[in-house]
Amino acid sequence: MKSKITILGIGLLLLFGTGCDKLRSRDKINRGIAAYKSAKYADAVELFKQAVALDASNVNGRLYLATAYMSQYIPGAESPENLQLAKQAKEEFNKVLEAHPNDTTALASLASLSYQQAQGMPDLDAKLKKLDDAKEWYLKLIAADPQNKEGFYSLAVIDWVKWYAAWMKARADLGMKPEESGPLKDKKVKAELKEKHSAVIEDGIKNLEQALKIDPNYDDAMAYMNLLIRERADLDDTADQYKKDVEVADSWVQKALDTKKMKAAKQAAAQAGGITQENK
Repeated sequence: MKSKITILGIGLLLLFGTGCDKLRSRDKINRGIAAYKSAKYADAVELFKQAVALDASNVNGRLYLATAYMSQYIPGAESPENLQLAKQAKEEFNKVLEAHPNDTTALASLASLSYQQAQGMPDLDAKLKKLDDAKEWYLKLIAADPQNKEGFYSLAVIDWVKWYAAWMKARADLGMKPEESGPLKDKKVKAELKEKHSAVIEDGIKNLEQALKIDPNYDDAMAYMNLLIRERADLDDTADQYKKDVEVADSWVQKALDTKKMKAAKQAAAQAGGITQENK
């Protein structure tokens, strides 16, 4: 009987201790969030690390820790300390995915981190490779959340970045100014661009269409639709087709402007309504 009571007592102590650790972990998280909001990122990291140590099952604690690392990362800075921040952020987000493979916050953050790293790379080949990494993460994100408009939009932006570098180089090599109208006159250069990048452009447009299907008022997607269609026009065979494509691109510019105005008017009306309510 005594042994049973002793075992029960030990079990209760362990349970009580575990409960206390969870409470202390939550307290560390709250304090870490306060430090993070005050831009005290190093303090936030330490508090989130303590929270995770107290309760490794707390997903939010690990997400906050990874985000605190990522917030300190500076794209393009090659110092060991900066590269370590990106490495630590990636490790923590991946630990979240080990337990929760479809965690959209971790997936979106890893995609964003890869994209940021790509933007800071001066070497084009390395940049394109890192963009492929970002693309893989965004594909995982939309697989986990098919209604994630930012995921589709980001895939389109990656497609545009890949195409834009090749397009600008081709124009520069042909001695064309950025504002000079097309299509490209050199048939060989145009054919090479079509072969290598037509699929990328069309993929970008398809992703933007999906983003706009999810949110018809997604003005950022409209802006990139304009860019892809306008730049794709350089690959047209005739001046008439080029003109038609530019007109379509112009229509997307106008849609984006109209949508921004509509959103601004709604926000102003909402703010005015809030002020009126306060004055009652």
